[in-house]
Amino acid sequence: MTEPVIITIAITGALPRKKDNPAVPVTPPEQIESTHEAFEAGASLVHIHVRNPDESPSSDPELYGRVQEGVRKYCPGMIVQFSTGGRGRDQAARGAMLHLKPDMASLATGSVNFPTNIYENPPDFVEGLAATMLENGIKPEIEVFDLAMLYNAANLLKKGLLKPAPHVQFVMGIPNAMPARRSIFDFLRAELRAVMPEATWVAAGIGRHQWEVNQWCLAEGGHCRTGLEDNTRFDQSRLAASNAELVKKIVDVCARHGRHPASPAEARRLLGLKPAL
Repeated sequence: MTEPVIITIAITGALPRKKDNPAVPVTPPEQIESTHEAFEAGASLVHIHVRNPDESPSSDPELYGRVQEGVRKYCPGMIVQFSTGGRGRDQAARGAMLHLKPDMASLATGSVNFPTNIYENPPDFVEGLAATMLENGIKPEIEVFDLAMLYNAANLLKKGLLKPAPHVQFVMGIPNAMPARRSIFDFLRAELRAVMPEATWVAAGIGRHQWEVNQWCLAEGGHCRTGLEDNTRFDQSRLAASNAELVKKIVDVCARHGRHPASPAEARRLLGLKPAL
């Protein structure tokens, strides 16, 4: 028997442009098509950012709604996760799409330095987003860019702003934030067991660290995140042809680690989400 691994596909993000990799999906039709390809390849969860026509990051609820509608139509049961992140964008706009009630949404539980700016998440803003997600029946994915964010999440759980069995993502490899080191990865998992023992977890490796972190997660019973948001390359020799190709890279080695790609129904059970309609 193999154990299921939820493969998250982060299709677009806020930074990569088509000049970096022509396969980056920017418009809603491109995002829906790219998500469908990744779904067919084995992804069961999609992490969605949207873009303005000039490819700059957007928080437009209409764009989120169009992508969500297409994913639900063409990828039956796939878990839809909206990003509430945003480098430099108005905080009030970052949760403006949550009334659309995706299955999940990202929730960074603290501020962190990025290479050229500060990713600002003040405590009152974090608690407000968490409360909005709770009101709308949305499961947060706790984004841990630095160690304190793990303990901040534990405090949200104590306050009742998170439901039990949270889902946590460790983001590793962003310059000025948390390095992609195996010793740190092991420490984070140990701390997670100590402070939120019921939590499920995934780790994202940024850039050249993506594949290495994917393999750590497969070997240690965690879930995996891949996609052009985090890494535009397949390997050192070439760009990735698509989001689906990055998913397939994980799928091809699952059996080696006693894992199999989780179906949407399995992924929903693992994360405590309601069955798809």
